[in-house]
Amino acid sequence: MLTPDTEFDHRRTDRLVLRRFESDDVSSLAAYRSDPNVAQHQSWGTPFSEAQARVFIDSLGAAHPDTPGEWFQFAVVEAATGVHIGDVAAGIDADDPRLAKIGVTLAKSAQGQGYAAEALAGLLDYLFFERSKHRVTAECDTRNASSIALLERLGIRREAHHLSSAWYKGEWTDEYVYAVLASDWTNRRSLPPAAPR
Repeated sequence: MLTPDTEFDHRRTDRLVLRRFESDDVSSLAAYRSDPNVAQHQSWGTPFSEAQARVFIDSLGAAHPDTPGEWFQFAVVEAATGVHIGDVAAGIDADDPRLAKIGVTLAKSAQGQGYAAEALAGLLDYLFFERSKHRVTAECDTRNASSIALLERLGIRREAHHLSSAWYKGEWTDEYVYAVLASDWTNRRSLPPAAPR
């Protein structure tokens, strides 16, 4: 049985740091979660107050990544500036901890720069290479064109289209389910970068 990653502190990508949330992240977390455009396809409502952000961050204080049956949120920070720009999350299956789900949220000001793809790739590297996951999935509203493009750009396979499967903000929504296996991700990460067109 896999055990939680009690030693986790942070992981670095080319331009980003994925780390534990800190008390100094309260204002930035509340700000981007309060943006209606950012929250549109997410489970929380707006505005998202600093008090809510503080409770959320406090709830992560004793939590550890890769805990079966729990989600863990990683703060996403620009490495060069130290600015907190969003978060990625991993939820570990309670019955089989070799399975995980992922998600990502970025502040509007940080979108369109490839940060979401870089942060998710960093999270997948961590889950597959350090935590030995077998399969990772992501679900998204079928109207969320940016998330669909992001997942497909990363080479994550669309496996299902669930009709009226999720109740969000007063309506039933359709969802796509995406998945990637450890073997797929290992092969993808070992490929040389595509030549410019």
